[in-house]
Amino acid sequence: MSVVSNYKFTQPNKVELIGDYKQHKGNPALLRSDSMLKAIGKSINIRVSGIASTKIPVVVLGNSPITDSYIKKVDFLKTSGVIQGFWSLNPKPTNSDYVKNTPKLGFQTILDREQLLSNCRDLVTNDMNYFSSMISKLKLGEIIRIASQEATDIAEAEKFLNLIQS
Repeated sequence: MSVVSNYKFTQPNKVELIGDYKQHKGNPALLRSDSMLKAIGKSINIRVSGIASTKIPVVVLGNSPITDSYIKKVDFLKTSGVIQGFWSLNPKPTNSDYVKNTPKLGFQTILDREQLLSNCRDLVTNDMNYFSSMISKLKLGEIIRIASQEATDIAEAEKFLNLIQS
């Protein structure tokens, strides 16, 4: 259910607010734990689908805030690189209190087009790479040692990413 606010259109060109998401009988998308878990699962599926997916930015778009119980989770998912953000495109989903942004901006309420454009520009201009692995400290040390022999920081990063994926 992705309903945030209910509106009524009346003639000739009038739109009236009937109720926001807190007055609705069901929960809107990002307030539903099954929707959040599905978004997280799909993002992880993208991340593990192959080497090309390591450069794809993943953003979950919604039209409602998140619940307090997801604040730490969405910030961790952002800082770990699994998801680049959960964005609510509704700048004022209710007149009452709600989560507007999380401390590390894993969740953000987009307030205007300029903010959306800036966020999108950051996504496509930053040369980010997702990497994840579960290896021993011995193997990790070996990868770091080999990568550190490269001449530049960029070459070290590329070598590290190649070695960690092999």
